[in-house]
Amino acid sequence: MYMNIHAMVFIGFGFLMVFLKTNSWSGVGFNFILACWAIQLNILMYNFWDMALVVNRFTAIPLNIDALITADYGAAACLITFAAITGKCSFPQIFILVTIEMIFYTLNVVICKGLLKAVDVGGGMTIHLFGGYFGVICAFFFNGTRAVKDEERRGVGGYSSNTIAFIGTMFLFMYFPSFNAAMLQGAA
Repeated sequence: MYMNIHAMVFIGFGFLMVFLKTNSWSGVGFNFILACWAIQLNILMYNFWDMALVVNRFTAIPLNIDALITADYGAAACLITFAAITGKCSFPQIFILVTIEMIFYTLNVVICKGLLKAVDVGGGMTIHLFGGYFGVICAFFFNGTRAVKDEERRGVGGYSSNTIAFIGTMFLFMYFPSFNAAMLQGAA
């Protein structure tokens, strides 16, 4: 299931980010770089918050399949945010934004799952809702009034960009059951 989630993050979201014809192939490249960065930050920040708030002692950071799946979940939240702001800001801005988002995303996950003991199997609260709201807030922050007017016609898709985005959507659709079930006990 880890490979299915990984394919979702890199291929599914990667090709989905081609939906704007002005950002088509740069969207794929940005997706790959941002997902790699988010995975690394998630492993570090999730374990930091977990050790600081739940375990109350610092030990070595475990790197196992559960940590990698959790990190892919964090990357998915960042890529949901990236979909909301693609075409509105530059790559350095997105990179800093992903760094900030990973700090607060992992804090949110540790509070929800570790302290409140909330069960969030499909990631509705911690992944989709957080990534979506974070993206909407950031979209208003980056030239919100200019983005709504879209005088330069940057927010439109073309035939080939929409076709490639459909391929990404199909990858997301095919692997979503693995995404939902990967962290369930006895799922492997």
